[in-house]
Amino acid sequence: MRKLIVTAFVSLDGVMEAPGGEPGYRNTGWTFQDIEFDPAAYEIKGREQDEAGALMMGRTSYEAFAPVWPTMTEDFAGYNAMPRYVVSTTLEQEDPRWPATILRSTDDVAALKETDGDPIIVHGSATLGRSLADAGLVDRYHLLVFPVLLGAGKRLFSDSDKDKDLLDVVESESYANGITKIVADVRR
Repeated sequence: MRKLIVTAFVSLDGVMEAPGGEPGYRNTGWTFQDIEFDPAAYEIKGREQDEAGALMMGRTSYEAFAPVWPTMTEDFAGYNAMPRYVVSTTLEQEDPRWPATILRSTDDVAALKETDGDPIIVHGSATLGRSLADAGLVDRYHLLVFPVLLGAGKRLFSDSDKDKDLLDVVESESYANGITKIVADVRR
């Protein structure tokens, strides 16, 4: 069985929307505007590419990444080479610039997890991340928690009334710029 890892930049209050400067959000670009860059804090991002066997995202993230990531041959060579999956009930066809297999449900994701291979990593995709967690499909979180409170925005974690999920922190580190890395396995 493949491990499913959700990776995200999150604010201290759990918002993950618009970290890189996407237009149309009040606090867009919050990961790089006020926080001093520390390359050590981002080491996990390179490691994710090396360890992942597939990339998964929701439709909105896919439509944002597809025109950009294929041109970033140095930064995203691993992701550009691996199989990609988009979970969407509305996407009609893949973007030919960045081909991906379209999955229509969390049941399709569960079936993919049953195959052999390296971990599947989920980037961005707040709505998808919450759906996968609610379905009990997330095995691990890779979080870079930024010392900022954003208030409004899409949150990583579901607000569904459900049983608690216990996490085992397997790796953590705080950096001089205030970012905290948390790698946590969902306890089964």
